[in-house]
Amino acid sequence: MSETTISEMKRVLDLQKQLHIQEGPASAQLRKDRIDRCIAMVKKYQDPIISALQDDFGNRDPIMSVATEVMSAIGPLEHAKKNLVKWMKPEKRKAQIAPLGPLLGLLGARAKIEYQPMGTVGCISPWNFPVNLVLAPMGGILAAGNRVMVKPSEITPSTSSVMQKMFKEYFDEVEIAVFTGDAEVGAAFSSLPFDHMLFTGGTSIAKHVMKAASENLVPLTLELGGKSPVILGKDSDVASAAVRVMQGKTMNAGQICLAPDYALVPKDKVSEFVEESVNAVSTMYPSLKENDDYTSIINEKHFDRIQSYLEDAKEKGAELVEINPSSEDFSQQPHYKIPPTLVLNPSEDMKLMQEEIFGPVLPVKAYEQVEESVSYVNSKDRPLGLYYFGNNKKDQDYVLKNTTSGGVTVNDVISHITMEDLPFGGVGPSGMGSYHGYDGFKEFSHAKSIYKQTKLNLNKLAGLVPPYKSKADKAPSSS
Repeated sequence: MSETTISEMKRVLDLQKQLHIQEGPASAQLRKDRIDRCIAMVKKYQDPIISALQDDFGNRDPIMSVATEVMSAIGPLEHAKKNLVKWMKPEKRKAQIAPLGPLLGLLGARAKIEYQPMGTVGCISPWNFPVNLVLAPMGGILAAGNRVMVKPSEITPSTSSVMQKMFKEYFDEVEIAVFTGDAEVGAAFSSLPFDHMLFTGGTSIAKHVMKAASENLVPLTLELGGKSPVILGKDSDVASAAVRVMQGKTMNAGQICLAPDYALVPKDKVSEFVEESVNAVSTMYPSLKENDDYTSIINEKHFDRIQSYLEDAKEKGAELVEINPSSEDFSQQPHYKIPPTLVLNPSEDMKLMQEEIFGPVLPVKAYEQVEESVSYVNSKDRPLGLYYFGNNKKDQDYVLKNTTSGGVTVNDVISHITMEDLPFGGVGPSGMGSYHGYDGFKEFSHAKSIYKQTKLNLNKLAGLVPPYKSKADKAPSSS
């Protein structure tokens, strides 16, 4: 089965590349049509998408699924459609060179950038938001005039199957094609000679994808993750901060690349933060075990992984605060649910301080001075997101200027990803490249520099055309 799929992937990529050359860049009308079809497709398949997500996760909040998988996919597509004609226009640049400067432009020289489609973009998507993380980037990819091949995650087979079906209904394979399959198919997909490739997933897998892409020098956009910190400033409203942090930490049961991974809290506010976090979770989820609003961990492997982090932390002396409002017994359950858990006094040798948690577990570290919190963040890999709570401008500026992260949300978590006019991406181990809005259009375009020379032969005027020496210099000596 895998061999057949791999052969099909190669055939479709060859066909897409051939047609890209034969047909030339897609018109604005065709780009809009493709985006319109994506929007219509998601709307038509909304119910099957939500049902498939339920099958894959065991339990996933259907309301949140509509918001995060359907509406948050339609928004970027509509934004791209509205703006793509403007984005496609050539970008004028100054035609100037020393020592002429602006005079060169006055002499008739012209410089501009034209944004061309890359060709075929390969898209490898993850399991945590399996629809959104295909369709949201598609806004920029299609606005730029590209064709697409998609490899969705094998960890969400029901959702991947629905995506394959709906794309097949709305698109010919020469425009967009979806290929499902196991890790072997994924490895083969990442080694194909795409014109560009987008990978969303874990850093460890990204290293393999990058290595495979390097064989064909395929340019990459990597959207990864890492340990995104929360810093509560000394002037922060702890109750409000706890609500927002726990909303973000329990959304999709913390299975979000931008989920807050640990919290740095002023030493004298830790007890209050714990108390308010318990209150926040208890208000949102009076019960957990049979509550459709509280999402399950995706599968047994990840459930066991998170449980091992908790056991390791407990063995090494951490205090665990399990937030279980109805005191339910989770030893026997139909799904893989883990109650939200705060881990106090974590040490650096604990697994949950070394690995991205990707679950409803939040380590809480105390600090005394803001400089201490910044030093701690800077001792780790650069994260995808950073979250600061507080309104003291001096402290806020100090944190933002002295830390490097993919993006920042102030007085909330995760929200910067919802801004279509802000580029979304990581830095270093949390990713490379970015998309959303105009930045996504440029990410998936080739910026071609075009210079139109003035009629004057500038090289000759500058004495840069042979013969370089004057006739007097070349005259034979009388002696």
